[in-house]
Amino acid sequence: MKEEIIIAGFGGQGVLSMGKILAYSGLMEGKEVSWMPSYGPEQRGGTANVTVILNDGPISSPILNQYDTAIILNQPSLDKFESAVKPGGTLIFDGYGINHPPKRKDINVYQINAMDAATEMKNDKTFNMIILGGLLKVRPIVTLENVVKGLKKSLPERHHHLIPMNEQAIRKGMDIIKKL
Repeated sequence: MKEEIIIAGFGGQGVLSMGKILAYSGLMEGKEVSWMPSYGPEQRGGTANVTVILNDGPISSPILNQYDTAIILNQPSLDKFESAVKPGGTLIFDGYGINHPPKRKDINVYQINAMDAATEMKNDKTFNMIILGGLLKVRPIVTLENVVKGLKKSLPERHHHLIPMNEQAIRKGMDIIKKL
């Protein structure tokens, strides 16, 4: 199974860390993994994206023009990457900050109101984990158990006490994602 993913949004939304956690989760499952971040010099507040490839076999190149799945967290990223989703692929977007929703009819489009859910949880930092939960619901490419292991790998040990809250956020995302 090969999954080519782009995650795109503003710096500070957890785009790169979400990709890193996905990559570590793939490693925990014995998959071949590529994690390739891209961001401007203004990182926080500027645009950022990360390409993650998970594959059962070797990955020939980390550079992609089309994706199986796009996770979109702002309007500029939607404008840039909607057309790069393969026909039959998946596009997941957070409704907050999207003025013009996706228009394509040849892909599976899902909306997740992660910003609202993070506010409900009284922790805006759970935003990216809610999004990740939505992804795992519609594209179960890694198990929740391995995502928790990926969190342990990617978070500094001083933040490991936050893992149960992050797991709760992932489960929340699984519950609230909706197909359009």
